[in-house]
Amino acid sequence: MPIPSSAMASERDLLSTEIVNRGIESSGPNAGSLTFSVRVRRRLPDFLQSVNLKYVKLGYHHLINHAIYLATIPVLVLVFSAEVGSLSKEELWKKLWDDARYDLATVLGFFGVFVFTLSVYFMSRPRSIYLVDFACYRPHDDLKVSKDQFIEVARKSGKFDEESLEFQKRILNSSGLGDETYIPKSVIMSTESTATMKEGRAEASAVMFGALDELFEKTRVRPKDIGVLVVNCSIFNPTPSLSAMIINHYKMRGNILSYNLGGMGCSAGIIAVDLARDMLQANPNNYAVVVSTEMVGYNWYPGSDRSMLIPNCFFRMGCSAVLLSNRRRDYHRAKYRLEHIVRTHKGADDRSFRCVYQEEDENRLKGLKISKELVEIGGDALKTNITTLGPLVLPFSEQLLFFATLVSRHLFSSGGTSQPSLSSRKRPYIPDFKLAFERFCIHAASKTVLDELQKNLELSEENMEASRMTLHRFGNTSSSSIWYELAYLEAKEKVKRGDRVWQLAFGSGFKCNSLVWRSMRRVRKPSRNPWLECIERYPVNL
Repeated sequence: MPIPSSAMASERDLLSTEIVNRGIESSGPNAGSLTFSVRVRRRLPDFLQSVNLKYVKLGYHHLINHAIYLATIPVLVLVFSAEVGSLSKEELWKKLWDDARYDLATVLGFFGVFVFTLSVYFMSRPRSIYLVDFACYRPHDDLKVSKDQFIEVARKSGKFDEESLEFQKRILNSSGLGDETYIPKSVIMSTESTATMKEGRAEASAVMFGALDELFEKTRVRPKDIGVLVVNCSIFNPTPSLSAMIINHYKMRGNILSYNLGGMGCSAGIIAVDLARDMLQANPNNYAVVVSTEMVGYNWYPGSDRSMLIPNCFFRMGCSAVLLSNRRRDYHRAKYRLEHIVRTHKGADDRSFRCVYQEEDENRLKGLKISKELVEIGGDALKTNITTLGPLVLPFSEQLLFFATLVSRHLFSSGGTSQPSLSSRKRPYIPDFKLAFERFCIHAASKTVLDELQKNLELSEENMEASRMTLHRFGNTSSSSIWYELAYLEAKEKVKRGDRVWQLAFGSGFKCNSLVWRSMRRVRKPSRNPWLECIERYPVNL
């Protein structure tokens, strides 16, 4: 069956080419001459070109649920004003006095109903969730490793052949990582298997307790004051759990609500905040701590499968600890207020489910397998997520233009014909998300992903600065990367009062999640921050 030319064209649009310099040929008929190769890879799809109307409807559904109050109250005020406006001042006072004198029971009843309704409204409203402060762990300098040192360590371990080493070197050189990322000692020094429970617990203790010690010091909150604890770590899930390790180390109270999220990938940090929010809504006057991390040493792959070698090159040590509160007394000292959480899950699709998959290779060595279709699948999840988020955050003018062009494409497109109509071929209006957010924290997965996201969302270099610099300085720290990016913005003193911060993360499953904060005050350079010792050198020219 012949493939339609339009399908072939759309497939070509997802491919990009890159000329790679392979250096000087050492042997053969072309010895002594430069050699090049052309690398073809799949790009992130232009997900703003194909927007599904049902996800726009979902976003507007959330908006209308709250906007109905804003629509009805002005009407009631208008009717009341028209009724009162028809009376003169003397007539109005006389009517009120007569009603109060001869029908006091009605007035008191009306007042009682009004107070009761007002009380029920304020009591039933969801409590505001505040981000009091957060901390990001910075490992010791003796764990710092450059790209050349990384390859040398891998070579000395004796676990990789030259072909695998050369592949990892090429990945590192195009990754966007700098020469100051961190790897645990178990990976650097050991020539044996590092995927042991002992090494995993040692790394978990170092990163989690390091971040939490800093958090408790900055906020002056005692561990016993914490009512909710949520820990997320995708790969390493021991028994007792990581949350139990924290409770045991800090001797937290016995009635603490603790949760441990595993296997949920790099977007699990936002899922953990969502769970903490729900727990705080059900438990007033409480604190919640969210700890997001990943164990690099436990996930180290010592084999030769290229799709499993990629995580070795990108993932680095890191951990974040976030203190959330629903106490009204924390309004004045909190840094941010939670505005929106939008979660997207594509796990029902088999390709999405298996695009990031932990399994054994042919030699029964365990590793994390990355599909070649990851970028395309991630683009589809991103499209769904931002289409749902748009109506909640975009200005009305942007929503109107976007929604009008979207509806016109659906109404006037020729549904049954083989050739698309002019309206369906026309490029839709792309919302300007820079009007909805002042600061962007996009998960620092890889340079390729960040490049494609910047292109599709039409973001500036300043918008992408925090993500690119975090990838360069700390590497891909999994679910905690969006907090290192926010720490970068704070160290640069870029967060002003009223700024809206968009944290966007994606990971295995396949999931894409968005978190929106509003700054409560101008954030000055903090006294404790993982960037303080090097912030003057950033941004670097990549």
